[in-house]
Amino acid sequence: MLIDVALTVGGLVLLALGADYLVRGAVALAHRLGISALVIGLTVVAFGTSLPELLVSLRAALQGSTGLAVGNVVGSNIANVLLILGAAAAIYPIKCHRSTLLRDGTAMLVATALFIVAGLMGSIDRVHGIVGLLLLGSYLFLCYFMDRRANHAVTAQEVQDVDAIKGSLGFAVLAVVGGLIGVLAGAELLVDGSVSLARAFGVSEEVIGLTLVAFGTSVPELATTAAAAVRRHADVALGNILGSNLFNLLFIMSAVGLVVPFDFPAKIAAFDIWIMAAVSVALMPLMATGWRLSRLEGSILLVLYLVFVAAQFFGVGEMMMTMM
Repeated sequence: MLIDVALTVGGLVLLALGADYLVRGAVALAHRLGISALVIGLTVVAFGTSLPELLVSLRAALQGSTGLAVGNVVGSNIANVLLILGAAAAIYPIKCHRSTLLRDGTAMLVATALFIVAGLMGSIDRVHGIVGLLLLGSYLFLCYFMDRRANHAVTAQEVQDVDAIKGSLGFAVLAVVGGLIGVLAGAELLVDGSVSLARAFGVSEEVIGLTLVAFGTSVPELATTAAAAVRRHADVALGNILGSNLFNLLFIMSAVGLVVPFDFPAKIAAFDIWIMAAVSVALMPLMATGWRLSRLEGSILLVLYLVFVAAQFFGVGEMMMTMM
């Protein structure tokens, strides 16, 4: 038992530290190679902060723990809105531009709808994976051409909130390699430890994935969003969350489906994807009302996240599944 706890905690720490150094080193490396801030934001920052979710979900799926793999993504999307965006708004009210919400928010809702369709069909296979990656590529090209014309593109501003590694080019490369090793090792430890803990406590892998693992893999988004809120880069905070949710659905689940097609967990299909959908849909009018998220609204989102976590451990999802 203690070993499983140590593995889980160690995995969470390695994921957080590894992702941090990976992103900071990659941003420093890209700067030194003369890559624009816009391209860095669309690629390095976006992929780097999503890497923990990818490796954890892929490792879990390869191990046969599909409940943990899917739960990690669904739980991360819920945590991104309720926990991370709520915490950021509690720090400083988040304002947004209409264009950011309409473009990125609409893309997130489309990705959410497609994911729900896949869940209701009962599986995610290589066809879903190819379609998802093509849609993501199209979205990134659209963002690049639209943001290139903007004076203050959100994706370019995102890079300003990353504390790039200082020093030589070699030191930046070392940070990237070390960070990648940390994320890989952290994913391995976290999956092994959390699966063992779930079995020891009689809790489903889906619940562990939706709560503990999802929180751990969302730490990079928490760090970048909190930094954006402190610096009052409101569009960056919102764009980071919308982009992260989009990447989780179109990149991570598609990549996992390409490598190892899997059946969609019944418990998540019956309950949790609908919570994710409700949270995603509700965010749009919430942000559109005055084009801001107040401290009070952020605090309410935090409370709702605690309710969601409590519902997981009280077995609400399992009850909903038996009623279907």
